[in-house]
Amino acid sequence: MATVAISAEREHYLNKEYGIRSWLLTTDHKRIALLYLISITFFFFVGGFFALLIRLELLTPAGDLVQADTYNKLFTMHGQVMIFFFLIPSIPAVLGNFLVPLMIGAKDLAFPRINLLSWYLYVIAGVIYVHCILTGGVDTGWTFYTPFSTAFSNTRVIEAGIAIFIVGFSSILTGLNFVVTIHRMRAPGMTWSRLPLFIWAHYATSIIQLLGTPVLAITLLLVVFERAFNLGIFDPTRGGDPVLFQHLFWFYSHPAVYIMILPAMAVESEIVACFTRKRIFGYNFVAMSSIAIAVFGFLVWAHHMFVAGISLYSALIFSILSYLVAVPSAIKVFNWTATMYKGSISFTTPMLYAFGFIGLFTMGGLTGLFLAALGIDVHVHDTYFVIAHFHYIMVGGAVMGYLGGMHFWWPKISGRMYPEGWGRLAALLVFAGFNLTFFPQFILGYMGMPRRYWQYPPEFQVLNVLSTAGSTILAVGYVLPMIYFLWSMRYGKIASDNPWGAAGLEWKTTSPPPTFNFEEAPEVTWEAYNYEEIPAPAEVSVER
Repeated sequence: MATVAISAEREHYLNKEYGIRSWLLTTDHKRIALLYLISITFFFFVGGFFALLIRLELLTPAGDLVQADTYNKLFTMHGQVMIFFFLIPSIPAVLGNFLVPLMIGAKDLAFPRINLLSWYLYVIAGVIYVHCILTGGVDTGWTFYTPFSTAFSNTRVIEAGIAIFIVGFSSILTGLNFVVTIHRMRAPGMTWSRLPLFIWAHYATSIIQLLGTPVLAITLLLVVFERAFNLGIFDPTRGGDPVLFQHLFWFYSHPAVYIMILPAMAVESEIVACFTRKRIFGYNFVAMSSIAIAVFGFLVWAHHMFVAGISLYSALIFSILSYLVAVPSAIKVFNWTATMYKGSISFTTPMLYAFGFIGLFTMGGLTGLFLAALGIDVHVHDTYFVIAHFHYIMVGGAVMGYLGGMHFWWPKISGRMYPEGWGRLAALLVFAGFNLTFFPQFILGYMGMPRRYWQYPPEFQVLNVLSTAGSTILAVGYVLPMIYFLWSMRYGKIASDNPWGAAGLEWKTTSPPPTFNFEEAPEVTWEAYNYEEIPAPAEVSVER
C-alpha cells in the first residue's frame, strides 16, 4: 500500500498538468509520443478495416461483396493508410519520440516545438485523407502510378496526394530532430561506441527520412500539378514519361521500407539483449549494418521496375545491388541468433514478439532474394507472391517489432504492468494468424494469381479461404493488446523503475519518468549492454 501511495504522490510527465490544453500545446517529447500513439492507432484500425473487407471480398471467387471499383479503392486506401499513416511513423514517432532523449540522457529533443509541429502536420494530413475516404476515396493503387493517376482516374487523387505530401513533412521534421539530438545532446560519457543500437538504427532511419522524403513530396506535387493543370510531366500523350514517375517514386519508396524496418530491428536488438542477459554479439557490426542499410537502400529502387521497360543491363546491376542490400540485414539476424546462443532466455511477451520477428523477417528477406532474381521476378511480379513477401517484411517484421517494443517499454511509458498471460496469448495469436493469412499467398502467387483483382478462378478458393480465416485470428491478436494496455493503465500492477532488469539510461529513471526525464543529469561510465553487471530480475508472474 505504501508503494501505491508514493507512486500516486510523485510528480511525473502524466500528472504534471491536466486538461486537453496541456496535451495539445505540450512540448514534452513523451506526451507528443502518446499523441502519436493515439493517432496512429486510429489509422491502424482504419487500414485494418479496409484489409478485412478485402479478405471478405476474396472469400469467394465471384467477387460478390463489393463492386470492382470499390475493391480498387479498398486496396489503394488500405496501402496508403497503413504505409504513410501507420508503418512509417509507428516506431520512430511513438517509441523513438519517447525513448531517444531518455536513452542518450537528454532532457528533451533538440527542437521541442518542431516536434509538436510534426504531430500537427500528421493530424492535418490525416484529416485531409479521412475527408478523401469519406467523399469517394482514391483508386490508383498506393503507388499513384501514372498516367492512370494523372489522366484517367476519376477519384480523389489530388486530395490524397496533398495529404501524403503534408505527412511527408511530419516525417522530415521527426528525422531532423533525431539527427540533431543524437549529435548534440548526448550525456557526458555517452560516446558513439556506447550508444544503444536503438539509437544507431534511429539515426540511420532519420538520414533516410531527410534525404528520401523530399523526393516523394516533389513527385506527388508533380502528379497533382499534372492532373490539375494538364501538364506533360508523366503522361506520354502530352510528351511526359511514366517510367520517370516510377524512378522518382521508388527512389523514395524502397528506402521507405527501411524507414519502416530499421526501427523494428532497433527494438529487436534491445529485447534480445535484455532477455538473454548478454551483450549483443558483434555490437560494432550491428551498429554499422544499420548505416549500411541506409546507404544501400538508396541504390536498389529499380528492382521494382524489372518489367517496366528498363534496360537489361540496368536491371542486372539493380539485381546484384538487391542481393548486396540483404547482407547487412543478414548480419543482424545472425548476430541476434548468436546473442541468444547459450543465453539465459526468458520467454516473456516482448521476447515472444522478438522470436516472431526473426522468423517472419527471415522468411520475408529470403523471398526478397527470389524477387531480386530477374528470371523469377518476371514470373511472379504483380502476383500474390509480392503481396506475401511485402507483408512478411512489413507486418511480420515492422508490426511485430512495434508490438514487441510497446510491451517492452509499456511499464516505462505508463508506470503499470500489463497482464503477462494475455500478452503471451496475443503474441501467439498474431504469429499464428499472420502465417495463416500470408503463407498461402506465396503459393497463390507462384500459381499465378495476380494481385488487385476482385475475382479469381475457383481453383484458388481454398487458399484464399485459409488466408481470410487467418486474417480474423490476426485481427483478434491485434485488438487484444489495445484492450489490456488500456485496462492496465487503471488496474495494472505498479511497475518498478526497471522491471526487466534491463541495461540503458531509460531504465535508470522513474516509471513513468519526470517531465525532464532525470532528477539529476546522468553521466555514463559503462559500456552498452553491460548485463554482466546487472542482476537478473525475478521471473515475471503470469496473471490469468
